[in-house]
Amino acid sequence: MFFRRKYLTEHTAYANLELTMVHHTNHSTKPTLRLSPLLAAAAVVVSVVLTPVAVHADQYDDMINAKKQEQALAQGQANNLGAQANDVQSQINDLQNQIASIQAQIDTNTARQNELTRQIESATQKLEEQKGLLAANIRSMYIEGDITPLEMIASSKNLGDFVDKQEYRDRIKDSISGTMDEIERLKKQLDDQKKEVTQILEQQKALRGNLDQKNAEAGTKLSSINQDKAQFDGQVQALSKEIASLRAQQLAANARFIGGAGSGVNCGGGYPGHAVSSFGKWGCNYALDAGVDNWGMYNRECVSYTAFKVAQSGRNMPYWGGRGNAKNWPGNARGAGIPVDGNPREGDVAISTAGYYGHAMYVEAVLGGGKILISQYNAAWDGRYSEAVISASGLQFIHFP
Repeated sequence: MFFRRKYLTEHTAYANLELTMVHHTNHSTKPTLRLSPLLAAAAVVVSVVLTPVAVHADQYDDMINAKKQEQALAQGQANNLGAQANDVQSQINDLQNQIASIQAQIDTNTARQNELTRQIESATQKLEEQKGLLAANIRSMYIEGDITPLEMIASSKNLGDFVDKQEYRDRIKDSISGTMDEIERLKKQLDDQKKEVTQILEQQKALRGNLDQKNAEAGTKLSSINQDKAQFDGQVQALSKEIASLRAQQLAANARFIGGAGSGVNCGGGYPGHAVSSFGKWGCNYALDAGVDNWGMYNRECVSYTAFKVAQSGRNMPYWGGRGNAKNWPGNARGAGIPVDGNPREGDVAISTAGYYGHAMYVEAVLGGGKILISQYNAAWDGRYSEAVISASGLQFIHFP
């Protein structure tokens, strides 16, 4: 339960066997396989001739991996929502640029409309002035119209003076009429321009309204996406805390039955940095569980290290890959005729059966007071080497010949 002990199992031997998938209820979502005694016996017989494959072995680690998968899914959702938020924000930025552009055009055309209104008002005023002048001229002509042509001639110095007076009145009349016509044409032109500008303004304001609506909708969508993203971000943080709590429980469990994990290096205890087995490369310079050693154990695990130490001392280390984890080693040893008891000797493999999968350690020295000095790998779940002085009480010791 407290240590991940990975090993190889020839589960391909079960390919043609009838298996039942059973889900645990101890917070692990990983299914396990249960075999009837007869099928299990058959599997053991054929297992030694088939190619091994990897199996994970730790309840805490399974729980942590499940949480990590949950976290990865939540993080993936958060990342997707973040990408969506970026897309929507990009749309909002584009809409705001369009709004700013159309508003600048509206401002320009509004100023033009105001200017045309001013010009129209000015032309209208001038037109009224010219109408007044024309009216005054007409009144003057009407008054003078009471004078007979004979009287006008009589009041003129000569015939030329009479003609000049008549022409002057006609020119004044024509000038006023012409000015009025010009002002009327200008006013009509200004009115047409104002109508055109007004129409453009209405279209631009309608476009601005449409852009404002789209911008508001995009803002609402962005807010919703960010709220959803915040929820997934919260899940990621909460799961990180749960993972940290589970890891702390692992380390606390470690300390209870094997002592402190100590502070070691990646490589230690003579464990090879680089080695090659029939399964490929392995050793302490490779990542944890990156390879499988000569005895079917994943590199930098407790069982791989203890198997190596037994073999390095010149003793026989059986191939136990696929035949259980550290907790199963005492049974494996008894089955192979290897002595197992509670009395430690230097060079023994000490087995703790605490937890679901147990833990394997190498006895470096037997100390007084029921204490032993052990070396180990992966006590702190980092695949590193460490040493600790622990009590021999409750442990089983395999005396490899």
